[in-house]
Amino acid sequence: MFWRQLYFTVIIFSILAVQSIYAATPAGAQEELKEGMENPGYAEKPKWFKSSFLDIREDIEEAAAEGKRVVLYFYQDGCPYCKKLLEDNYGNREIAEYSQVKFDTIAINMWGDREVVDLEGNDVTEKQFAEDLRVMFTPTMLMLNEKGKLVLRINGYYHPAKFLAALKYVAEKQESAMTFRHYYGQQPQKKASGKLHVEDYFLQPPYDLRAERRASGKPLLVMFEQLQCLACDELHGDVLKREETLKEAAKLDIVLLDMWSKARVITPDGRKMIARDWAKELNIQNGPSLVFFDDNGEEVFRAEAYLKAFHTQGVMDYVSSGGYKEQPNFQRWLGAKADRLEAQGIHVDLWK
Repeated sequence: MFWRQLYFTVIIFSILAVQSIYAATPAGAQEELKEGMENPGYAEKPKWFKSSFLDIREDIEEAAAEGKRVVLYFYQDGCPYCKKLLEDNYGNREIAEYSQVKFDTIAINMWGDREVVDLEGNDVTEKQFAEDLRVMFTPTMLMLNEKGKLVLRINGYYHPAKFLAALKYVAEKQESAMTFRHYYGQQPQKKASGKLHVEDYFLQPPYDLRAERRASGKPLLVMFEQLQCLACDELHGDVLKREETLKEAAKLDIVLLDMWSKARVITPDGRKMIARDWAKELNIQNGPSLVFFDDNGEEVFRAEAYLKAFHTQGVMDYVSSGGYKEQPNFQRWLGAKADRLEAQGIHVDLWK
């Protein structure tokens, strides 16, 4: 009898918890939250996307007041290119950070029933709004100026380099000077390698990351990366090839995981998970992200910013030396290290 009562108590509290989350969400986003709870084809958007009440004219005014422009992102659940856009493009640190500074990005379900106040002030559903704007497939991105006029329309998926160029074209207000085709033709053409760079000294699968299984006594560094990642290519092609970096890397157990993969992992605290679920639990937003764990399976430090060689070597040393235990502020610790090196006649160049 006791266990039955306990079971129903847990169920009731779970229902109340979901209702509380739903009630606390802005009205314009409640249907999307519900969709995420119910639809297995739902792809989670970045947390920094604007939680809009879908009054588009109001959104444009608010963005303009902050020196931004609006991007309307039309999607549908189960769309593989929407998933690719969210993972490869918005999962790219440079694109994500640039978008947050320059744009308010608003997600709109091509088949959704949330109420939208359109550019003429009419009350319509998401699906009617999409139809009125001739959205035929997903993803479709409509980039608007401060008056709500269309600057650039992207029908379908652009690879990350071209997508970033499109964002810069709109943010820099180049539409009065040239077409996007002309602008893009002038840009240096850079593409990511599209592969993970697994170094010979990294831990190899199966990935059992418990300290007692690694048996080295070293701290653990988990590098979360992704296939379409220029910063990851640079990290492996340059920074991790340097002699000083290799010296610091030797003081750590290092494993490389694709943040979107289904690779099986036993986490430092002993749980069996797949890499993408663990990355989501750790709130990994971009690649590369460097997450450090101690012998108790506890995260002790992470580096998520774009790092050149000195800072990459610094974060490794900060953890392997136990510096984080004595000085909780990494920048102060690193500054002191730079001062010591300068005193020894070793010049520190932060950008090499």
